[in-house]
Amino acid sequence: MNLVRNRVYEMVRRDILSCAIVPGAELREADLAERFGVSKSPVRDAMQKLELEGLVEIEPRRGHRVRQISVSDAADMLELRLILETAGVRKVALVATDEELAALDAFRDADTASIPVFTEYNRRFHHHLAGLSRNRRLAEEMSRVMDLYERLCMISLSAVVAHDHNEGPLREHNDIIDALQARNGNAAARMLKRHIGRSQSQILRALESRPIVA
Repeated sequence: MNLVRNRVYEMVRRDILSCAIVPGAELREADLAERFGVSKSPVRDAMQKLELEGLVEIEPRRGHRVRQISVSDAADMLELRLILETAGVRKVALVATDEELAALDAFRDADTASIPVFTEYNRRFHHHLAGLSRNRRLAEEMSRVMDLYERLCMISLSAVVAHDHNEGPLREHNDIIDALQARNGNAAARMLKRHIGRSQSQILRALESRPIVA
């Protein structure tokens, strides 16, 4: 039964983060139970977990709805990402092995033509950097932040030309890798700060113009 509950939770969560279920969408327990071939009980458990994460909210007499994206909350999340990740890359430059730093070459290239594909690559890259910090709590928090960041990207960048938008971030990833492989943590942090700052301004401008943003 726990496997069923976890499967329902993970699938609904993934649909929300990828915006397959858009912000503001109503979540009907009966519809979700039918979709996953389960009773309402695991769906109800999933809604409770997602409410605690801030991804779902309860509407009186109407059930659950995907929480809309607040511009101010997005700004707070991006600031938190900046604080965590710049500290993380400084640590990576000190504690990662030579082999681990060399393996970052696997992230030097990515498909920039598709926003969903590049967003998934971006999430894996930043998750991987956090893991190299050897700080479990930082890595766990970065994982949560990057999951929410993925949702921001899918909402705010859907109207842009993917290739043009993603070429810049890919180059910046390569610059960060270069700095880390040289074990220059301060340079990596500076490049990361610039990298996050550019994406922050683009995302917030786009969010302010979207009708589905709270």
